[in-house]
Amino acid sequence: MRPLDPRLLRHARAARWYVALTVALGLVTAVLVVAQALLLAHALGRAVSDGVDLGAGAWDALAPLVGWLVLVVALRVLVTVVQERYAHRAAARAVAELRERVVAHATALGPRRLGDGRAPEVVALATRGLDDLEPYFVRYLPQLVLAATVTPATLLVVLGLEWVSAAILAAVLPLVPLFMWLVGVLTQGRSQRGLAAMQRLSAQVLDLVAGLSTLRALGRERGPGARVQALGDAHRRATMGTLRIAFLSGMVLELLATLSVALVAVGVGLRLVHGHLDLVTGLAVLVLAPEVLAPLRAVGAQFHASTDGVAAAEAAFALLEEPLPVAAAATGPAPDLSRTAVRLEHVTVRTARGATPDDLSVVLTPGRVTALAGPSGSGKSTAVEVLLGLLTPDEGRVVLGEDAVVVAADAPSTVDLADFRRQVSWLPQRPVLEPGTLAQVVGGDDEQRAAAAAVTGLDVVVDELPEGWATRVGRGGHGLSVGQAQRAALTRALVVAAPLVVLDEPTAHLDDASERGVLRTVAALRDAGRTVLLVAHRPALLACADDVVVLAGERVTP
Repeated sequence: MRPLDPRLLRHARAARWYVALTVALGLVTAVLVVAQALLLAHALGRAVSDGVDLGAGAWDALAPLVGWLVLVVALRVLVTVVQERYAHRAAARAVAELRERVVAHATALGPRRLGDGRAPEVVALATRGLDDLEPYFVRYLPQLVLAATVTPATLLVVLGLEWVSAAILAAVLPLVPLFMWLVGVLTQGRSQRGLAAMQRLSAQVLDLVAGLSTLRALGRERGPGARVQALGDAHRRATMGTLRIAFLSGMVLELLATLSVALVAVGVGLRLVHGHLDLVTGLAVLVLAPEVLAPLRAVGAQFHASTDGVAAAEAAFALLEEPLPVAAAATGPAPDLSRTAVRLEHVTVRTARGATPDDLSVVLTPGRVTALAGPSGSGKSTAVEVLLGLLTPDEGRVVLGEDAVVVAADAPSTVDLADFRRQVSWLPQRPVLEPGTLAQVVGGDDEQRAAAAAVTGLDVVVDELPEGWATRVGRGGHGLSVGQAQRAALTRALVVAAPLVVLDEPTAHLDDASERGVLRTVAALRDAGRTVLLVAHRPALLACADDVVVLAGERVTP
């Protein structure tokens, strides 16, 4: 990413006003730096010329200069405080905006575009990765603006005061960005490697945590530890390598700045001794010389603190610039699914393994249960994604009724997808439960919850919990077992009363008793007139279906 990438201003509106504020504060800082140097030089020069023993009259003459100097220093402190305060706010808002855009864009791209192993990368980018952008806002960007305002302003003032010192500083200034560029060449790729290692580590840890109960049951919970440790070591080495180069580059810049200020001081001292320069001008040049180089030194020192965030921003911009699937605006609301059939007509999705599913045609009718069966990789979950409008098929379409198109290969959607999805209840293999009490997770009133829980078997779980329906459930169902979370999700599906219910392997990870609860739930949904689609492979689930569609096979109607 360039020092100030226009894409950042385009994708994060909070960054725009912050950059404007930073530029304004940089201009104010430049004026204050020059004023402080001149006031200090005049105060010291007058004190030296009036003698060491300052009387009342001499102090009266110095008092206005000292007062103005104190005011200028106080203003510089105030500007720094304002910069720091709004930098953290702008960083938080800009990161939140980028995170929201990344998640929304990734969702709009759909599972097909992100189904090639990029999903863990997007998760790592949207969670931990973009947080590293904060040092860029808080440290690097303000120093970059100061380098563009304070450095030229102070150099011009030095040129007006004494041209020899200005020539020395002008000759040294290009060396600072040159060394920064050389260091940047050395560090090129380190931040990207660190971000990639963090993404791999995040994906590995997420998979490990998700399957920890299964691994413990099999006695293999320590198996993935070596892989996680290797990824952590790779991330640590990349981070420490960047830090080592940062320290070395900081030392080089400090040495360069120290030598240049020393050259200016020696020249000023010699001209003062020979009487070619007055004391006030010499003091002003000596005070301003470090200020000319200070912003550039700070830019070099803070650059490495922001490289991880810059790498994450590059990854975010690359994702945001991926074109979205072309879709026309919806022409009307979705019909009532409680009285409308849903039809998948000749749906084909081509993947690297071939056509999966291939020429699939299914009619989902209210009051009937349809099951999708077939071996792994036959396209059952892909068919569900097409049905929900998350994936555009290569051939075929999904239609509500006669002509309300949800998604089609060669035609735009004619219904509002949001309105269609409000009529759908989807239960994936691992149910997603929002944090809250168990009553809040399931929803409905007490009577609805009790009736639905009696069907799914959740009432037994509630009786065993010390706090009953008031039991707190964490993110992702934390605090409940897999079976308990599945029963809670099934109960919610009954309470929500959506006309179309999609159950993806609802008996996965469940014992026989829990499976009977699922069968009762499916029967209750059918009796309530719902349209039910099952993705199943267990014989008991297939037996309870009115229609069974075997992918990579033929349709069977029991």
